[in-house]
Amino acid sequence: MQRCEDSYYVTFSSYLGLLDFHQEQAKGSQWTRCQVNKLGVEPLDEASPLYGSLGAFAAGTTTEAVEDTAKNLGLAIRVNGELYPVRMTAYKSLLDRAKIGGTALPKLPRAILAETLNACLQLYSSDALVLIRDEKVSAVHSGDEVDYSILPIDALIETLKKKLDERFPGNVFETGYADHSMTGASWKMPNQKEDLLGTYAKTIAAMGQSRLADKLVPGIRFMTSDTGIASAKVSAILFGTQHPIHIGGCISVDHRHGKKVSDFDTELDQLFAQFGKSMKQLEKLLSIKLDYPINAMTRVCKKLSMPKKAAVEAIAMFKMSCGETATAHDVFMAMQEIPYNLKLEGTPESKMLAVEENMARALTLNWREYDLATEVNY
Repeated sequence: MQRCEDSYYVTFSSYLGLLDFHQEQAKGSQWTRCQVNKLGVEPLDEASPLYGSLGAFAAGTTTEAVEDTAKNLGLAIRVNGELYPVRMTAYKSLLDRAKIGGTALPKLPRAILAETLNACLQLYSSDALVLIRDEKVSAVHSGDEVDYSILPIDALIETLKKKLDERFPGNVFETGYADHSMTGASWKMPNQKEDLLGTYAKTIAAMGQSRLADKLVPGIRFMTSDTGIASAKVSAILFGTQHPIHIGGCISVDHRHGKKVSDFDTELDQLFAQFGKSMKQLEKLLSIKLDYPINAMTRVCKKLSMPKKAAVEAIAMFKMSCGETATAHDVFMAMQEIPYNLKLEGTPESKMLAVEENMARALTLNWREYDLATEVNY
């Protein structure tokens, strides 16, 4: 798979591999500003004259990039006089600059969509901040730092690793992932198990779950995006089950209001305290008794917009093992089958992370509202 392709992704088994990739990516990326009304969109489907005119594009654009764009978004854009294919990741931000939206737009013929976008873009003289990466325009952000601030991914990764080494010595890189929309990575922190999981592990061991208590290891997951889908954030996770358990966000820095990497560094000082807060929320679920656990699980899954097929399978599995009563903790652990099922189905990493983040919201729900006798269908 070529890096210019919209579907490109890469995984990492080492911190240095993750860092080297993003340092190389930063060198090959271009952030450029221009007025919104100076942007010019053109159709780039297979019927477009541009499809067979490689020389019309900016230097370095390959046939593979043009053909891949024709199969995906089907648009090109002129930025400061140079023409580039547009990546699917740029579509939402391009609509934002044109201040239009709607489900009908993607269904339009590319020529009409380009014409519509151009007519709307011409109405605004504000600045746009354009990200050109791997031969294509990957984002068209607002040029106002209040609306969008660049947080270089390689610098965020280095900052996080330095802080982990200072505060969580012995941390172990677990895995990393990157595609054109986001970057994610996770670390285990085995040396801090007693400090972070001590009370919780002892409690579940006393409740007959000593095997789970022994297996669990604290960890963190980092996530960020240059294309507008995520802030720079670190979440608490637990390793040791068939799929890592996401137990809530710890720190987050938005790409807005002039934020810098130094702000991310400052926020990381709260990581230990915020991890402890997430663990207390998880531990609290142990004391919430449910009279109708299957109904509660179904309602919570619907509330959190869990993917239907994976959720129904997880509910069915829990139903086979569940007694007449259970705790909210039992249900939350049963819900961990959902991301596991999605992974087996080959669900894209970016969607998996979104599902896991949503599922962690279960820690803060009022479970009494969902523990009702009336059955509910998903």
